Amino acid sequence: MPLLLVAVLTFCYSCYQRLQLVAAGAAEDRFDRPGTRLAGVFSYAFGQKRVLSRPFGVNHFVLFWAFLLLLVANADFLWQGLFPGSGLSSFPEGVRHPLELAFDLVSLLALVSVIVALARRLFFAPSYLGNDYTKPCSGEALLILAMIATLMAAYFLMNAARLAPGADTWQPVSRAVSFLLQGVPAATLDAVALASWWVHAIVLLLFLNLLPRSKHMHILTAIPNCYFRNLDHPAVPPREEFQMGNRFGVSGVEQFSWKDLLDSFSCTECGRCQDLCPAHNTGKSLNPRRVVHDVKVNLLEKGGKPLIGTQDEGTSSEEALWDCTTCGACLSVCPVLIEHLPKIVKMRRHLVQEKARFPEELLNLFENMEQRSNPWGIAPSERGKWTSVLGDRSFKQGETEYLFFVGCAGSFDSRAKQTTLALATTLDRAGISWGILGKDEICCGDSVRRLGNEFVFDKMARGNVELFRERGVKKIVTACPHCFSTLKNDYKQYGIELEVVHHSELIAQLVRDGRLKAPGTASQGKVLFHDSCYLGRHNDTYTAPRAVIEAATGAPPGDFERNRENGFCCGAGGGRMWMEEQTGARINHERVKEALTQQPDTICVSCPYCMTMLEDGLKDQGAEKVRVKDIAEVMAEALNDR
Repeated sequence: MPLLLVAVLTFCYSCYQRLQLVAAGAAEDRFDRPGTRLAGVFSYAFGQKRVLSRPFGVNHFVLFWAFLLLLVANADFLWQGLFPGSGLSSFPEGVRHPLELAFDLVSLLALVSVIVALARRLFFAPSYLGNDYTKPCSGEALLILAMIATLMAAYFLMNAARLAPGADTWQPVSRAVSFLLQGVPAATLDAVALASWWVHAIVLLLFLNLLPRSKHMHILTAIPNCYFRNLDHPAVPPREEFQMGNRFGVSGVEQFSWKDLLDSFSCTECGRCQDLCPAHNTGKSLNPRRVVHDVKVNLLEKGGKPLIGTQDEGTSSEEALWDCTTCGACLSVCPVLIEHLPKIVKMRRHLVQEKARFPEELLNLFENMEQRSNPWGIAPSERGKWTSVLGDRSFKQGETEYLFFVGCAGSFDSRAKQTTLALATTLDRAGISWGILGKDEICCGDSVRRLGNEFVFDKMARGNVELFRERGVKKIVTACPHCFSTLKNDYKQYGIELEVVHHSELIAQLVRDGRLKAPGTASQGKVLFHDSCYLGRHNDTYTAPRAVIEAATGAPPGDFERNRENGFCCGAGGGRMWMEEQTGARINHERVKEALTQQPDTICVSCPYCMTMLEDGLKDQGAEKVRVKDIAEVMAEALNDR
């Protein structure tokens, strides 16, 4: 009794200490829509939805459910230790026997899973299991696996030593172990049973107290972390209030929300986020797992070291924070729904808005955005000049159905303007009424927001929302996924609900409705389709652009090896379009090399940023013969062939 009491009190106190640290975080409302949240718990936590997305996840699934079921067995074990003859042994046979059978078989499954996990770490560990602060065979990982294996072995040995020869039992595994003890004197068997009982008890209580003080705290926090997940998709950065005395962004761990801090204790350090991270995969400083780990270490040290600074444990380097492309891969793959990306944006906000510390090349971007509302600083009067061959296409309130939000690239970039014209002529061909704002259009603000310049974004968003309301805009079509996602999702924070469609969605719908009759014979050679992160992962749009290509060419496009939810970023998101890559390999080179292994004739895209990055990458690799085309260009060519 004293040993159990001390162990339980120590466990509770350790949990209290850590949850008290979480509670010190800034307020955040994660208590709405309880039904949806509970459904997510069953899907992601109990159903292990994302864990099972990879083959080895089956092993974790078995171990997870074995752990839950054996909670009952271990509770009974401790209860019988306090009150012999009670607990499961006092249950009617109709209840006791099935439970004994279940506990015996589940214990075997747990032991096998532990052995498989140990073998994986020792002999065929994937690269993402280890990094600069934890190795595949770290002492902590080995200790936990060894403790679980010891618990299972002690359980079987204890039961086997207690089984009388020939006795009826519903414990087949324990019975099999008992055959190894045949011929052992009764006194020795009693000693083996007693020793096994104490080994099981001591290891169980040690395991209990190790949980809150190791990465295995996630066993306690993962389920609530799934419940309190962000229900918005994509995860939109929160607004900031620009008033005197306010602090902007996050410079210290205490400024994160309580959910951010709960994330840090929920991380299993499985490495899936870093496995998909384009920055990490090209040798850059960023490791999304490390960002979360550093938050936890900093929190445990109660902010005793800077949150942003050198690359020490507990501190994220500025270089790592600027490496992020905001592709969302880390968010999409995390088994316990940790939100890495929002933490990075919050820390960027502090660097930009409070310290004015950011890469030098962003200075021109921020100035151009503030002064002329576009990244290049080109006069707004130039925005609508691409329509010179089409005549006046101004949006007219009450007459025009769709506002064509052209975006900065589509208005000013010479290559992207070809996509703009292709989409315009395609919409004309389908009889769609559309118009533009011309010189009155300003940037949607995607890049500056993801770069942490919330002040400039706020100014742009307010301006656009006011203009949309003034002009009576209800429907918007755009060829840029960044504009699409920002207008559709971010602008809801400003009280406006718009029907925003990406051009891939609209063209695909027009084909289905019969308003566009593509011949399906326009040859583009061997076609590969590259998924835009902001269209795909951030907004779950994968089918529409492929359907457009198939309608135009008569065949579905091929896929990169990494595609759809597992697609690889072009390197331009999160404001990286306007920055140089100073370390590691270039992300667009990595993507282009992946494409060239399939020897394509055409790479199709659905984003002007992807267009630029892939074309530049092909030139750098000496593969200019491979064409890069937007899906609107492919459709326009097909329609012209009729």
